[in-house]
Amino acid sequence: MTITVLLADDQALVRAGFRSLLGRSRDITVVGEAATGDEAVRLARRTRPDVTLMDIRMPGADGITATRRITGELPGCRVVILTTFDTDEHVFAALRAGASGFLTKEVEPGELRRAVALVAAGEALLSPGVTRRVIERFAHRPPVPAAADGGGRLAVLTEREREIVRLVAEGLSNDEIAARLVISPLTAKTHVSRAITKPDVRDRAQLVILAYESGLVVPGA
Repeated sequence: MTITVLLADDQALVRAGFRSLLGRSRDITVVGEAATGDEAVRLARRTRPDVTLMDIRMPGADGITATRRITGELPGCRVVILTTFDTDEHVFAALRAGASGFLTKEVEPGELRRAVALVAAGEALLSPGVTRRVIERFAHRPPVPAAADGGGRLAVLTEREREIVRLVAEGLSNDEIAARLVISPLTAKTHVSRAITKPDVRDRAQLVILAYESGLVVPGA
């Protein structure tokens, strides 16, 4: 099955580079290019891409606004933020707006194609280290005490599932969670799936956001 991709970046050279890299895969088709956030939203409505690669800083509506509108109107369209982590101060806000992850613009060709396939399949781009760095740097709001979530969305989780959420928030993969807890990868995957389903979050990325915003995980702890 072909994965359709929309490119949103105000630099034509960047779009051309990503189009060229993605074009090397027979399973990926670029269905449109946008230079502004508003244009990205219009093209997303028209083409209904599986994945949108979204820059944050663009003229008019920025990538965060465009991401919120696309994920709100088109639940089946997933957004991956393109960023240079040292300079973009809005990555956390973009994830809160509904993005399923993030890539640096220096991403390797094979990793770009793998990332698009991963997100199209419903996964999230949350790599170890990068996740912690982004969350800890951009979660500026004072954390809510964990007890305050007593009647909230995470209250439906078992203690084991809450432990799983903490590990997901660290950026651990299912295999790494399995190794940490000495359980099978299949069991870890099942726990993660339940932790996503029970509080009714869209994917792994949104589960991490909920974990921090609820106070279950504290930035820098």
